[in-house]
Amino acid sequence: MDQSFMRQIGPWLAVFAWIFGILLALMFIANANFGEAVAGFFNGAFGGRNLAYLFTTLGRATLIVGMALSVMISFRAGLFNIGGEGQLVAGGIVAALVGVYLPGPGWLVLVAGIGAGMLAGAFWGLLAGMMYAYVGVPLLIGSLLLNYPARYIASYLVGHPFRDVASGLPQTFQVANEAWIPLFPGTRLDMGILAIVVVAFLAIIYSNMTIGGYRARMNGLAPNFARASGLPVTALTLRTLMLSGAIAGLVGALAVYGVHHRFTDGMLVQPLYAWTGIIAVLMVGMVPWAVPLSGLFFAAVQTGAAGMERSADVPKEIALIMQAVIILFVAGRVAGANLTGDRESGNGA
Repeated sequence: MDQSFMRQIGPWLAVFAWIFGILLALMFIANANFGEAVAGFFNGAFGGRNLAYLFTTLGRATLIVGMALSVMISFRAGLFNIGGEGQLVAGGIVAALVGVYLPGPGWLVLVAGIGAGMLAGAFWGLLAGMMYAYVGVPLLIGSLLLNYPARYIASYLVGHPFRDVASGLPQTFQVANEAWIPLFPGTRLDMGILAIVVVAFLAIIYSNMTIGGYRARMNGLAPNFARASGLPVTALTLRTLMLSGAIAGLVGALAVYGVHHRFTDGMLVQPLYAWTGIIAVLMVGMVPWAVPLSGLFFAAVQTGAAGMERSADVPKEIALIMQAVIILFVAGRVAGANLTGDRESGNGA
């Protein structure tokens, strides 16, 4: 077998060996049956009556993959935008308010709500970009800090001026049924997944086959060279972050119109869609075609873990443990690559 292939796949085999070992340890502690746990995992991720759990996995994957694509656009351009959570929430709350209060036919409300959600996400990404380009705030810090005002503004809006008091929860009124994203016949999976498929296709083309994608990568990875080449560095940075934010806003709108049909405080934060999307992108090294597969993998891990808990009493927090192991592995790869680069350039020990 080719040695380069083994060098690439070897570390991943080590990761899955760690995950397998952790699974065995947890099942031993919980005194669970291994066969029942494995069967419960696959049934929870891909089975159920009429494949109900499979559609649950696909529904969760829709949101995770969407956030992963948002992250990929900025990361591949060398812009470490980790403000996806804020952009997601901004898109979700604006889309919900448009859906509740905009009069008109359902299709118009749906289109306007999704468009408004994308604009809100793009605006939140633009804020991070302006702080970076004009004020000098590091993008990693600025984008992260912007998550908090987005969350707190949304919490205030659904807790006070736009709250559905009768529901007893901090949430908006429900969007009219006519504006809901339709379901696939005989399932509980909404057609929002088609939008993410289209976005994934366009993101792959943009990243690999367009001048704009090439310029964005050049700007992020070698800004001095890009500036010397006459590229509008600031404009490229802002445009990339707006595009990234718009995709996150789209995901928030899809969650409102396709899944929850309203905005409830914490509904986009607690499931960790944005952070799981970051992990999904880093796990596959930001390779565009692999990002959707990585997002589907993490969705299956989360729904499968719930199935293990139902069938074998193995705690569903195993999904978070598996993600933590992958984070450590990715961090190790990045650190190792940096050290190798330093040594090869003569800067290392």
